[in-house]
Amino acid sequence: MSELIDSFQRRISYVRISVTDRCDFRCVYCMSEDMTFLPRNQVLTIEELTQVARAFVALGVEKIRLTGGEPLVRRNIDQLVRDIGSLEGLKDFAMTTNGAQLNRYAESLYQGGMSRLNISLDSLDTERFKRLTRTGDLNRVLDGIQAAKKAGFERIKLNAVILKGRNDDEVVDLVDFARSEEIDISFIEEMPLGNISDHGREETYCSSDEVQAMIEARYPLFASTESSLGPARYFRMADSHTRIGFISPHSHNFCDSCNRVRVTAEGRLLLCLGNEHSVDLREVLRQYPGEMEPLKQRIRDAMSLKPHRHYFTTDGDVQIVRFMNMTGG
Repeated sequence: MSELIDSFQRRISYVRISVTDRCDFRCVYCMSEDMTFLPRNQVLTIEELTQVARAFVALGVEKIRLTGGEPLVRRNIDQLVRDIGSLEGLKDFAMTTNGAQLNRYAESLYQGGMSRLNISLDSLDTERFKRLTRTGDLNRVLDGIQAAKKAGFERIKLNAVILKGRNDDEVVDLVDFARSEEIDISFIEEMPLGNISDHGREETYCSSDEVQAMIEARYPLFASTESSLGPARYFRMADSHTRIGFISPHSHNFCDSCNRVRVTAEGRLLLCLGNEHSVDLREVLRQYPGEMEPLKQRIRDAMSLKPHRHYFTTDGDVQIVRFMNMTGG
């Protein structure tokens, strides 16, 4: 089996594939309130998404995460999960979701071969949750978490983006909730992708170190060597199985060990979250329908474009104009 190695000798073992730029939420840090979404003919088909996944696994990728937008609003998502879940050589198959559709889909995702879920949860207060998501219903997400547990997922992790002055007073409450449900939780620094209108990012930036200090005032944390093949640094608590993760693109840059690339819903292979380096996979998919070698070669050739690092700042300057839903969460 061949491997994907970039110019800095980093092996690419993890790809995040966005299946749609659409979402049933409008989270304030992710997109503007009035979004224009891609025409459907520009979005990769289920068959094309499956072919992309097959190509990456053939090139040595061991982990695939499906993202969006919200992946569970994509038509025939359960078929895509079955197709990817059956790929030989794939060791870790996961999804990031807002959880609102899990009551409907959790069982079929698990039966389709998906092993882990990341569920976004930024607040446990109904009204605050609605303000942060603009359209979300907290109770549907909480029900979705229960549906995922009932379906049998081996690891469920909450993702919380912490915004100073918005939800930073809930950090310990979110940890308590994760502990009570015996699931993991990661706290994420807001990423400066897209010009949002809701707030100035410099006003709401809350570092992982600040969040960790809030938690350690209640629960001492012990560094763990565990890894999910992603960017999170994990910590344990002495009296709980819950893992606490921190994803810190600003304060603890993880570029030196980056093993990830992203594929957007329209088929652009993004080599770095914080840079615009990309190549067009849709072009080759549609020029050579069903053929694997041209697609694999396009992916191999793209590795030379992967930059060494990104340069996010915390002063409100937006380096990347595409929104997170266009990037693939």
